[in-house]
Amino acid sequence: MTERKYLTVNALTKYIKRKFDADPHLTNLHIQGEISNFKRHSSGHCYFTLKDDKARILSVMFSANSSKLKFTPENGMMVLITADASVYEASGQYQLYVKSMQPEGVGALFLAYEQLKEKLAKEGLFDLSHKRPLPLYPKIIGVVTSPTGAVIRDIITTIQRRYPIAKLKLFPASVQGDKASGSIVKAMDLAQKDPSLELLIVGRGGGSIEELWPFNEEAVARKIANFPIPVISAVGHETDTTIADFAADYRAPTPTAAAEMAVPHIEEVRERLMTKQMRNMRAMNELVKHKKHQLSILTGSIIFKKPERLYQQQMERLDRLMLQMKREVYKLSESRFETLKGLNHRLERMHPNQMISVQKERLKSHDRLISYRMNEILKQKSSQFNGALGTLQALSPLGVMKRGYSLVYDKEDKLIKDDSAIASGQEIRVSLVSKDLLCTVKEIKERDVK
Repeated sequence: MTERKYLTVNALTKYIKRKFDADPHLTNLHIQGEISNFKRHSSGHCYFTLKDDKARILSVMFSANSSKLKFTPENGMMVLITADASVYEASGQYQLYVKSMQPEGVGALFLAYEQLKEKLAKEGLFDLSHKRPLPLYPKIIGVVTSPTGAVIRDIITTIQRRYPIAKLKLFPASVQGDKASGSIVKAMDLAQKDPSLELLIVGRGGGSIEELWPFNEEAVARKIANFPIPVISAVGHETDTTIADFAADYRAPTPTAAAEMAVPHIEEVRERLMTKQMRNMRAMNELVKHKKHQLSILTGSIIFKKPERLYQQQMERLDRLMLQMKREVYKLSESRFETLKGLNHRLERMHPNQMISVQKERLKSHDRLISYRMNEILKQKSSQFNGALGTLQALSPLGVMKRGYSLVYDKEDKLIKDDSAIASGQEIRVSLVSKDLLCTVKEIKERDVK
């Protein structure tokens, strides 16, 4: 029976690699795909994953070729590459060795990322004015992350090392997969109900854009931006940037950095306290020294040796004020006395008896004036009356009748002014000065009138 020969893993891997390298169909391949997990090493080599919706291939582009690129490759970018397919012996994985690359477009996830980022930015969700300062010495810190990942262990280790007096409260959440965003929001809802929290850290470890996508969801971003206490976003590695980073009050490049950002170092706090204590002691010693010097100056001053000088000047000032007050009181009394005299004089002039006497004299004067005026008016009116009476008498019908004239009236007592109104046999009344004659016309004779 022949003895079987067993290959080593290394031998098998080398064999497979030689097969890849010898296959002309695996050389100068032209491939289209989306960049994911892009990293540029300090050496200039670029490492990334080229993928489509069904598969992915690890890829590397060495610095000799990447230095010729006229653009910067980014996650989510659709590219066209020329590459060789080969096997990386250390891991046994096949990968692409990229020779050239040119952009074709933007991947669906990256486009969604940019669109949501632009939308929330326009709403002001990322404004710096909304960012809140972190508490200087937080006592209780909440953490929203996976309970089994390395993130929570790194945060616990860092907090215990830097600031052991702080307490951590874990609010477990799923941080990868389709339901991760809802789990993160739910965990933050629980954290929001805890009034003891002063700071919240939300994060996870590194990964592809698909693995980090829950932190690019709108619900997570809005929850972080509207959380009532400051939030530190610690998602992925330093090169990974999510929407949650923009919405948070502070972004940490790694979960460990988030823990370092959240708390001070206990030794630094002690050193600051000791420094302040020493400054306080020096300041107190300087103050005591200064006060002692002031006390020494005061105790040696003339005031302490002759304290009566403190009140002697005040007594002298009091005497001057008393003299001034007496002068002012005397002036005021004189002024008030003169005012009183004037008022008394006015009162005497305005006394009722005095006013009655004055009004009596005025009444007598007015009475005499009225009598004089009445006599003058009476004389004037009598003269006018006599003149009018003479005129009246001269013009009065009675006066005419006294001179022998009479007035003739008909039966209706109407004055007959025209002889044509008289007829023969007519009854008439002839009015004399003191008597009336009732007559009947017997005959009418004509008389010559020249």
